[in-house]
Amino acid sequence: MSVSQNVIVLPTRGYRGFLFDMDGTILNSIASAERVWGRWAAEKGLDVEKFLPFMHGKRGIDTITSLNLPGLDPAVEAEKVLRGEIDDVEGIVQIPGAAEFLASLPAGQWGVVTSSPLELAKARLAAAGLAIPSMLVTAEDVTIGKPDPQGYRLGAKRLGADPSNVMVFEDVPAGIKAGEAAGADVMVITATHTHDVEGGHFRIPDYTGVSVSVADDGVITFQSRA
Repeated sequence: MSVSQNVIVLPTRGYRGFLFDMDGTILNSIASAERVWGRWAAEKGLDVEKFLPFMHGKRGIDTITSLNLPGLDPAVEAEKVLRGEIDDVEGIVQIPGAAEFLASLPAGQWGVVTSSPLELAKARLAAAGLAIPSMLVTAEDVTIGKPDPQGYRLGAKRLGADPSNVMVFEDVPAGIKAGEAAGADVMVITATHTHDVEGGHFRIPDYTGVSVSVADDGVITFQSRA
């Protein structure tokens, strides 16, 4: 499915849990990430314009390993990029309405599943003015990153929910594929990208046009504010 901006498509069913990607989904770190990764790619002689869309939504070490660049240690290079990202949080902001939306969710029924290492996740959440969630899956918690579903399956397990009863919030193909492969429904956030994104059954630009209701049994249902 081609995901268009400014279009809201909500599910009619309810969910036992919500799992959010971080970058591009609850906060916008694109400018920061592309500054750091752009410098690294240029130093390695890569086509920066072609490379930048490729690196979003994946663990740094997975991105670098997949390039098969001769003479480079992916772990060493990933650590260099990570240091640069932690030092550069300028311009990181929350996706509109994210803090209010997250605050409206029942405790213990939502969390964040990010490809970022823990230290970077904490730095970016703080820069965006978002609290660190009680359930946070980071790059260190998985052996294979997105688009593999391992992270979202772990997130659902920590929430005590079957993935089929979980809504995953994502913004890039790697994350969308991970959510779908885990067996979850996927809500695509379109606010941070200017191009259409394939995948996902539901979509919202940001969180300003939606809210939730919580039934007595804990089932969470979307509501449109329009």
